[in-house]
Amino acid sequence: MAKSAGQVVKRGDRTYLVRVPMGTDAKGKRSYHNHTVHGTLKDAQAYLSAALRERDLGTFVEPGKDTLDDYLDKWLAEAAKGRVRGQTFETYEARLRRYVRPALGDRRLCDLTPLDLQTLYGGMTARGLSPQTVRQTHAPLRLALEQAVRWGMLSRNVATLVDLPHQEKREMQALTPEEAQAFLQAAQEDPWRALWALALDTGMRPEEYLALRWSDVDLPGRTVRVQQVLVRPKAGPGYRFEPPKTPKSRRTIPVGGATAKALSAHKVCKARERLAAGVPDGDLGLVFAAENGEPLRLNNLTRRHFKTLLAKAGLSATIRLYDLRHTCATLLLAAGENPKVVSERLGHASVTLTLDTYSHVLPTMQRAAADRLDAILHGGR
Repeated sequence: MAKSAGQVVKRGDRTYLVRVPMGTDAKGKRSYHNHTVHGTLKDAQAYLSAALRERDLGTFVEPGKDTLDDYLDKWLAEAAKGRVRGQTFETYEARLRRYVRPALGDRRLCDLTPLDLQTLYGGMTARGLSPQTVRQTHAPLRLALEQAVRWGMLSRNVATLVDLPHQEKREMQALTPEEAQAFLQAAQEDPWRALWALALDTGMRPEEYLALRWSDVDLPGRTVRVQQVLVRPKAGPGYRFEPPKTPKSRRTIPVGGATAKALSAHKVCKARERLAAGVPDGDLGLVFAAENGEPLRLNNLTRRHFKTLLAKAGLSATIRLYDLRHTCATLLLAAGENPKVVSERLGHASVTLTLDTYSHVLPTMQRAAADRLDAILHGGR
């Protein structure tokens, strides 16, 4: 027996009741989905057509009463927490609380439309927020709505139907060999000179070398192991250590002789300082620690030491601490090192990521490859 096509009943000025027959139950009683549309007759008919299509495809979802706020609370607690890293969870929660909930939190989850999200993102852009901020806000909302589809609370993910602002790739900066040498020379009297040498030598991320323990340093073998990262909450005090984000980030990195020597001297120096001050070693065992044995604060390290060294070496103040990592990769690739080796040193998820990130070095590598092939084929003539 064919299902009824449903009906639209006028209930008042710009108000229509849409009745969608959903079939019969085990006792033969007919059931309906009733929905009130505030708008034009065309709006009501469009809703009815969409509901009938979803009913016939078996994808229709009975609208619930949960607001977006209600649902996001459930998603954060039941799906996101424990499945993503702590820092990622905090970022998700903060972005949703700051940008999404005030604008759309009281909207029923089932009533959310692509236009609602497009308007939200347009408003953020109009307030001067960057494309990156918009995209970072969109990411957890898209994941949350996708989970709602899997849980049978929505028939579609409206977040997949919006246009996001174009994000221009931030141009990285890398020191030349001469600038890197000048920086290290300027750091000779800095108390963290071993840290600067390690950062340039290994390409480690700041959160990796600030979490490095002496138990993960093999001075005779000249290697360091990345086993954990330092995480500080964006709001509030405290810190914690977490496993690296990806399996490839957990790695052992060989270091040069000069860096191993700097680390050895640093270990002796800090031990003497603690002994003279009567400060116990503590149980964290960090390579780079504050006087109380706790992790260094990145902001303090940057402001009090890194920026000072840049000025002392005559380098641009726009260089970021993270650019030491870029310098390591760029210098190795420019010197002809195998991109796979560089990728493993940096802890990238794949060599493709390395090549995409440092594509500016590829023309130089191609020229060197052409010269080498020329020498093989033609004896350099």
